[in-house]
Amino acid sequence: MKSNQPRIAFISEHASPLATLGGVDTGGQNVYVAQVVQFLAKIGYLVDVFTRWEDAAMPQVINWLPGVRVVHVKAGPVSIISKEEILEFMPEFTQSILNFIRAEGISYDLSHANFFMSGLVAANLKKILGLPFAITFHALGHVRRIHQGDSDKFPAERLQIEEDVVKQADYIIAECPQDRDDLINYYKAPSYKIVIIPCGFSSKEFYPIEKAEARKLLNIETDKHIILQLGRMVPRKGVDNVIRSLSKLKDKQSVLLLVVGGDCDEPDPVLCPEIGRLQKIAAELGVEASVQFTGRKSREELKFYYAAADIFISTPWYEPFGITPLEAMACGTPVIGSNVGGIKYTVVDGETGGLVEPEDPQALAEKIEELISEPTLLKQMGLNAIKRVNNYFTWAHVADKISTLYIKMLNTGSKVALDAQLHKLKKKAA
Repeated sequence: MKSNQPRIAFISEHASPLATLGGVDTGGQNVYVAQVVQFLAKIGYLVDVFTRWEDAAMPQVINWLPGVRVVHVKAGPVSIISKEEILEFMPEFTQSILNFIRAEGISYDLSHANFFMSGLVAANLKKILGLPFAITFHALGHVRRIHQGDSDKFPAERLQIEEDVVKQADYIIAECPQDRDDLINYYKAPSYKIVIIPCGFSSKEFYPIEKAEARKLLNIETDKHIILQLGRMVPRKGVDNVIRSLSKLKDKQSVLLLVVGGDCDEPDPVLCPEIGRLQKIAAELGVEASVQFTGRKSREELKFYYAAADIFISTPWYEPFGITPLEAMACGTPVIGSNVGGIKYTVVDGETGGLVEPEDPQALAEKIEELISEPTLLKQMGLNAIKRVNNYFTWAHVADKISTLYIKMLNTGSKVALDAQLHKLKKKAA
């Protein structure tokens, strides 16, 4: 299976590009993998995405898009298990990839690992096959431990694995300046190995829609200001902080909070305990009438929720990057976000929304009141947001930067060869 197109082994052990989003273990990494490989294929790469086999009804290999295959890897039971329980199956994951490579007669040019367990696999493939690799960690164990403490259920050896992967990786993709700083401070990552490449959004999926039209399509009939929280239903995302902020508003009846996400299409507190916890908080604070849980929604529906909102809010305890603020801004909706991680990199305080400290409902309430009291400012922020994300954060822009890194890996020491190869791939994509 020889080809003059570079062939990439894209490893993402728990986050499949085919997964439905909104559950405990599905979110930004799934989006990252799905979008990056699509745009890499458009540039001219052949990409095989290796992800754990969770559904026996799914074929092992799916020809997903032109130039992109999804390869379901046998590693442990062919069923869904939490990502915190997957590590013990990584030796089998590695062996399954090796078996696939031999059976297919494939020779990859490099691998791109996503998350620390995929990094462990990529490091082993490098030892066995001499295959260079880059890694996007998406989250770091040291940072997680700081914020989650004993509630962090990942095995203790995660930190040592991450340190080893940092040493063995050819390059490390940091998603924002904070990510770069954390890699250097907690893992002693050499700065020359680190390249900052952000996450992105799809301009085909997310774009401005008239607010009245979006609300009509969603059957939302209200004259209240709508604020939106959208994403994974896990405590660290800080949805409880948003609910608590409602009780701090001077006019508690003026705002409706929509909470989109969960493990199923209906907001079932049994199937999604986090929703149950949040409902209880809203009831205790007497704001349950101002909070509407929608359950999980399809990717096709999300743009209407973003567009229907006056403000999108994301106040996690910490956030390696955070894709949902980009998607909201792409729809022309200002964002109030935590002054942490990637959010403080993407949201410009006072221009595309506002930044507040996490777990501070009073500060959040004040910021909400500040923005909704100035409709002209809110409208200008929406316009600024559209311009910012389209200038800096499209997936095409992200993939182009990753391609430049790949070419550097494939043509080490040859600037002329690098430029020539990049020009060739871009010309082919045009």
